[in-house]
Amino acid sequence: MHHAHQMYIDGAWVDPAAPRRMDVINPATEEPAGQVALGSAADVDRAVVAARRAFGSFGRTSRRERIELLEAIIASYKARRADVAAAITAEMGAPAELADKLHGAIGHIHLKIALNVLKDFEFSRLRGSTRIEYEPIGVCGLITPWNWPINQIAAKVAPALATGCTMVLKPSELSPFSAQIWAEVLDAAGVPAGVFNLVQGDGPTVGAAIAAHPDIDMVSFTGSTRAGIEVARGAAPTIKRVHQELGGKSANIILPDADVGAAAAAGFRAIVANAGQSCNAPTRMLVPRARRDEAIAALAETAASITIGDPLSSPDIGPVVSRGQFDKIQRLIAAGVAEGATLVAGGPGRPEGLDKGFYVRPTVFSDVSNAMTIAREEIFGPVLCVIAYDTVDEAVAIANDSEYGLAGYIQGVDESVIADVASRLRVGQVLVNQPHPDGMAPFGGYKQSGNGREWGDFGFEGFLEVKAVLGAKPPAVAPGRPEPATVLA
Repeated sequence: MHHAHQMYIDGAWVDPAAPRRMDVINPATEEPAGQVALGSAADVDRAVVAARRAFGSFGRTSRRERIELLEAIIASYKARRADVAAAITAEMGAPAELADKLHGAIGHIHLKIALNVLKDFEFSRLRGSTRIEYEPIGVCGLITPWNWPINQIAAKVAPALATGCTMVLKPSELSPFSAQIWAEVLDAAGVPAGVFNLVQGDGPTVGAAIAAHPDIDMVSFTGSTRAGIEVARGAAPTIKRVHQELGGKSANIILPDADVGAAAAAGFRAIVANAGQSCNAPTRMLVPRARRDEAIAALAETAASITIGDPLSSPDIGPVVSRGQFDKIQRLIAAGVAEGATLVAGGPGRPEGLDKGFYVRPTVFSDVSNAMTIAREEIFGPVLCVIAYDTVDEAVAIANDSEYGLAGYIQGVDESVIADVASRLRVGQVLVNQPHPDGMAPFGGYKQSGNGREWGDFGFEGFLEVKAVLGAKPPAVAPGRPEPATVLA
């Protein structure tokens, strides 16, 4: 059993202001995996006071000091990576191999990327007679989701530390145990008191308190578009910066010159990884009408080959995170059937042989129009919509006909056609022929998929203010300010 009964505030584990707890349900067994304390606005206040006090000194640390701190965190994280993976399997159902090789590994990757970017980042740049200074924005409120828990924590905390910010983190109450281990990692690495603070709790209480807090300078939020709207509304009276990575309904355009069967199979497997619970999953597959049957045959075969079951037995996919998520997916699958889409694979209910756990059948719909509910709403489960098109121009128009704009996928051969399609997609990231991940590629979306970008050097920008100093000569390095990159050569 895992327990997260305390908050990490000002360098110490402390009891919450009010004794409220919630069972965290293991989605594979539907039994409690442990408990989490539910914090309050009073806990947020304590954490913000600590972060504000710590910013006075941490915001003036040198590049070298923060490099050494990140190196210590990386060493501390390596020692706990297996614990992180085990917690993620218990709290959100990720298969053990996926939890280790992707969920656990990506925390280390973000830390390494932040370290490498920090070594060369230009915090001071001379433009004519004006010096441009990039300074830490201050106290940051970080609100993260359950679907890639350590990925989203590390993608925010690592650049915040690297740029000299202090912070208050609220992870999802559905995935609190990996966040607690993360706090233990930072504590063991010697992060100064108040620089990093963890307040467990739910969105309407702790998340809302963070968004509205007058002494928080920026909020970085990852989650649903609906919740993102509430965060922005709560933050508006204090005019703080709000960075959001929200929902998606990404289109996967399979071009006429592609190996349609192989492309369709790869596209579906990209969805079902993590049980379809990825905001950038390519859940709308656009196929040439003349080759639709080829795609459908490959998808049916692929769906039949996917293993699903106990996360500890290393299946392809495990359960979805919660009863609420399971019920939402079932409702949307039923909507697809009711609106006239054709089931190619999967459908309502649990997979055969599984009578417990929040398992969803890998599902493929064909004969989908882009106006159907299943093509408009983010399902956040292993469900694919196949939409036929007649021309590439029509495919681009369908792809862009969405309130979301997080990612777009293209599969094909002709590089000039691929480049043209990529230039017309209104999305934050385009993935061509299922590329390997790039930790330096900016991640974020257009439209209702959010604003701002994470990962790599782009991830630094959200945590920095820009100051112009006009008419000043380039100074010697001031005490406490970030040294120029050349100092590290």
